[in-house]
Amino acid sequence: MTAYEKARVEIAEVEDILKQHSGASPAGVMPVEGGNLSSVFSFEHEGRDCIIKFSHMEGAYDTEGYVANLLSGQGIPFAKCLGQGKAGTLSYIISERIRGGNLVDCAGSEKESQLPELIGILTRMNHVDLGTASGFGWIRPNGAGAFSSWREFIAAFFAEDQSGTFWEGWHGLFSATCLEKDVFEECYHRLLAYSKYNEPHRYFIHGDFQPWNILSDGRQITGIIDGNFAYGDFLVDLATLEGNLGELDVVLAYQEYQVQKGIIIPDFTERLTGARYFKGLDGLRFYAKMGWDDAYHQLRDELLQLPG
Repeated sequence: MTAYEKARVEIAEVEDILKQHSGASPAGVMPVEGGNLSSVFSFEHEGRDCIIKFSHMEGAYDTEGYVANLLSGQGIPFAKCLGQGKAGTLSYIISERIRGGNLVDCAGSEKESQLPELIGILTRMNHVDLGTASGFGWIRPNGAGAFSSWREFIAAFFAEDQSGTFWEGWHGLFSATCLEKDVFEECYHRLLAYSKYNEPHRYFIHGDFQPWNILSDGRQITGIIDGNFAYGDFLVDLATLEGNLGELDVVLAYQEYQVQKGIIIPDFTERLTGARYFKGLDGLRFYAKMGWDDAYHQLRDELLQLPG
């Protein structure tokens, strides 16, 4: 199995698609660095800075419009959705462009100074009002969760049959890449053991809350983008942030903020362990598929050192 390749789109093609979408020619179409799964371009339309993302994955952005309205409507600095559609085999979504660059590019001192603000945004995002939406796991375009329980979501998330998705045929990674079946199965059994602590909790989860999806001007957090949106235990997002800002004590800062706000999190240690296994297992197969062997081995060693 070869590493995943994101959609290749030329600037002229982007300009044509945008003109067909809006009926007007865009200005200043430029590629934007970043994005493992999407090809991203910036442009201007009617005096507004915008972003368009492309993917060959069917329905890649079907839920993002719903989530953008949910979050931005409750004061979360998430990019507003301005439109979406299809062009041949490509799915696309157009969003406002939030000022600032990726938090990952900030200096260490800048990341540290913005951590309290970031944790505040994360906490507010995880506690948005979900209205009448029900279910767990992937958020569908209508706002409902795709599964009746967190455990059912886990089983589907790591099932062998993932036809028509990014993970179609992923068990082939065991023979074609660095992904080790015995390690994966051991960590999966640990995940199931700890998931009982996560199962009762249902909140909004960004699903990919890491510094490439967090925007900053170097002094403050300017916005949140992208995500693998789901309903479940919000500590999944903390586990993601911790794994990608390892130079900072993210967990301690998070706990201090919750105490300050009077938020009590029962079974915190066990739930965070379950969240670490959930995100870690997904990270193992992702790194293997992308051909990032060094990242795979580092994450594998970290997971095996977690409580069994």
